[in-house]
Amino acid sequence: MPTSRTLLWIGLTAAAAGAVLCVLGWYGISGERFAERQLPYLASCTVPGAALIVAGAVLAAAAALLPARSVEPAPPDPEEPPPPSSDGPPLRVPGGTLAHRPDCPLVAGRAEATEAGAAELAPCPVCEPWPP
Repeated sequence: MPTSRTLLWIGLTAAAAGAVLCVLGWYGISGERFAERQLPYLASCTVPGAALIVAGAVLAAAAALLPARSVEPAPPDPEEPPPPSSDGPPLRVPGGTLAHRPDCPLVAGRAEATEAGAAELAPCPVCEPWPP
């Protein structure tokens, strides 16, 4: 859902573009003497310009009616589990290329997980066993 600020800027941009089209249409019509030569300017600039002005006004009014969003960050979810942390040695699964903490959900409870030892492994993106 767009915010009120986004709607306001979209509305103002649409209204400005519509005003420019109306001015271009008026300028084109003013240089033509006969009505049949004025119709293309009316159809291609003035009518779409008026429609953009109305649409921009509607969007700006909708932005005024929407409540402004606060910029304060949302409080942390109390039910969200804390990130895994453990001071034990990193683990790996046979044939794996990632090092995991012992309490990482990807290796927790797996009997085949063994200590990583001196093997050169990439850190697990879930548990991040060591700082980068």
